Amino acid sequence: MILIVDCGSSKVPYIEQMVDEYCDFKTVPFFDLTLEIAQEYSGIIFSGAPLLITEIDMEKFTNHVNWIKEFEKPILGICFGHQLLGLIYGANGSRMKEDRDWQEIENYVDSPLLDKFPPIFEMMEDHCESISVPPGFVLVASSDACVNEMMQHQTKQFFGVQFHPEVSGNHGSLLI
Repeated sequence: MILIVDCGSSKVPYIEQMVDEYCDFKTVPFFDLTLEIAQEYSGIIFSGAPLLITEIDMEKFTNHVNWIKEFEKPILGICFGHQLLGLIYGANGSRMKEDRDWQEIENYVDSPLLDKFPPIFEMMEDHCESISVPPGFVLVASSDACVNEMMQHQTKQFFGVQFHPEVSGNHGSLLI
């Protein structure tokens, strides 16, 4: 069973719909999440959020889930979830040109999430910020608009995607 963490995104129903095709899930609001709850599931997906990490104090978010560093089950962070995962591990956030359209993503590194993908694929974007690749992670994919489109932890099954697979059709469904 997968735990979907709702960080406030209007796209959470799309995540739920895609996950429901493959397995059972439960959705919880971000601030209801605890390590004890997370341990009950086989993996976690953190949604996007209608927040700008460069304009708010992210400490209340990163402190709330700082236990992630000791967590051993798979995690997928989408957009804000990707940024949150990176910030917990020391990434820096920055503003960028707004990107709210399809973007060609180029895969640079082997990743279990992209096994069935061509070297270049399209995903839907909806953001105006990005993060650096934090220590302990490797850059997996980039686009012309955003360097860190996808990252993965070097030893854990932690993945972050800046794009939105939940609204990206077949490729998005394959990834989720």
